[in-house]
Amino acid sequence: MVIVMSMTGKEITEMQKKYNLQSWSAQKNINPTPVEKAEGIYYWDYDGKRHTDMSSQLVNLNLGYGNKAINEAIKEQVDKYCFVGPSLGVESRAKLAKKIVDLMPDNMGKVFFTNAGADANENAIKIARMYTGRNKIFSRYRSYHGSSFGAGNLTGEPRRFPLEPGVPGFIKFMTPYVYREAVEFESEEAATKYYLTKLREQIIYENPDNIAAIVMETITGSNGVIIPPKGYLPGVRKICDEFGILMICDEVMAGWGRTGKMFAFENFDVQPDIVTFAKGVTCGYVQLGGCVVSKDIAAYFDDHVLSCGLTYSAHPLACAAGCACVDYYIDNNILDNVNKVGKVLGEKLEEEKANFKCVGDVRYIGLFSAIELVRSKETKEPLVPFGKDPEGIMKKIIGMLAERGFMTYSHENMFFICPPLIITEEQLVEERHKLQETSDNEKDIKKRLKEFKKTLEQNEVLDKFDRYVFESIVEKVIVGGLDENGNVDPAQLTFVYKTGLKNSVDGAKFKPQRKNARGRHRTDELCSHDSNEVDKMCSDSSNDTCGDGC
Repeated sequence: MVIVMSMTGKEITEMQKKYNLQSWSAQKNINPTPVEKAEGIYYWDYDGKRHTDMSSQLVNLNLGYGNKAINEAIKEQVDKYCFVGPSLGVESRAKLAKKIVDLMPDNMGKVFFTNAGADANENAIKIARMYTGRNKIFSRYRSYHGSSFGAGNLTGEPRRFPLEPGVPGFIKFMTPYVYREAVEFESEEAATKYYLTKLREQIIYENPDNIAAIVMETITGSNGVIIPPKGYLPGVRKICDEFGILMICDEVMAGWGRTGKMFAFENFDVQPDIVTFAKGVTCGYVQLGGCVVSKDIAAYFDDHVLSCGLTYSAHPLACAAGCACVDYYIDNNILDNVNKVGKVLGEKLEEEKANFKCVGDVRYIGLFSAIELVRSKETKEPLVPFGKDPEGIMKKIIGMLAERGFMTYSHENMFFICPPLIITEEQLVEERHKLQETSDNEKDIKKRLKEFKKTLEQNEVLDKFDRYVFESIVEKVIVGGLDENGNVDPAQLTFVYKTGLKNSVDGAKFKPQRKNARGRHRTDELCSHDSNEVDKMCSDSSNDTCGDGC
């Protein structure tokens, strides 16, 4: 008889680190949090700490954890059978395809199911090339369409670099990123005219007769929730019609109610030729993606072979979960909640933008939002450079939020607030307080470090308070603690060294500045740097990331 013992959280973490390769990570730095249970918008680790999922598990878990309707649908399908191949008839497979087509504009015809968003985009470009007989594919910079080879070539940000040199025929054009554009536009319409003019010009240069499709995230997702200006998507639609180019909208992240509409393109009054989807169609309960194609494209494959095939395409368990999800969105008026709570989210984000110097821009639609961090609102200099973060500043910001149970992720100089679509106003306000607490804590730490730096200089402990020397020795400084009698002492300073050793000193007992102290000790500037390095210095769990106003 074999007795299987439950694993502890620590055992799970250590085993996973030993045997799993984790995506987008240097493996020696990973430390996955073991999850013991989850419900609604929360999950709990093995220490009993509650974490609030404010990014819906990579903008995926739209209906939250433990949705009974989805669970029961999967169980019911399990009791019938778990799997048959894509060429056989399955009730959940047939029903889900119809449900999805019924949600689409009247120009759409059929669905090809895939396993995820990346292969949905892979197959979309294959279909476009087969249907048009053309080979070139346009996609945008600052886009993400997946990490597989074809989808990775569609992608327009640094995650495509390991794939280069890539597949011939993939052409990049500019995202309408008005906030970072060098041109000062009088209006959204002026911005639209500018971007459409440049796109049309590029199409001419690339020979429109060779261009099969223009692929766009309807709203740019992980590169910053970039919402196109007024008239942009209808303008792209017009250009596509002019040159016989297919318009493909990637709705993997933005679809399934995230923006307050079932699909994001509905916000812009356009009809794509192909729509790709994944994530929210099953909320990740079972993986599923797909391409919805127009009636014209569907009719083409009546007489031409569709050279696309996946063993697990339209998996019965996934389709059962999908049917339950679609029904739940509709029956429980999820879109109403997204629009109601999304309005509150937008108001709170605008307050953050007004109150904090480090917040350059906030972008939001429905429950799809990003906060862009800058070093200066005037120059719009990103908090970290594009594609680089050698000091791990954004990681530290996310870590500070995680300490308070606010779980999200960052990309470039932005972090995301995209909670499950079932979140209430009360829950959103509660989590907003955690953002404020994180900011207030960072300001307090920075103030104390400035005082500490001044004390060190006054006492000639350090001739120069060089951040880089300091950080090479000290892992962190803990401000406040207990004195030798066990009483709370706010002046207590604990140095934790990178060797693992630590020691404490009483900051209050440093002698005051001598009257004849040298002038160099009076400066607020550090080392030979142009800016005050205390404003950027690592404190406790964080580099100061946001400047004086954050």
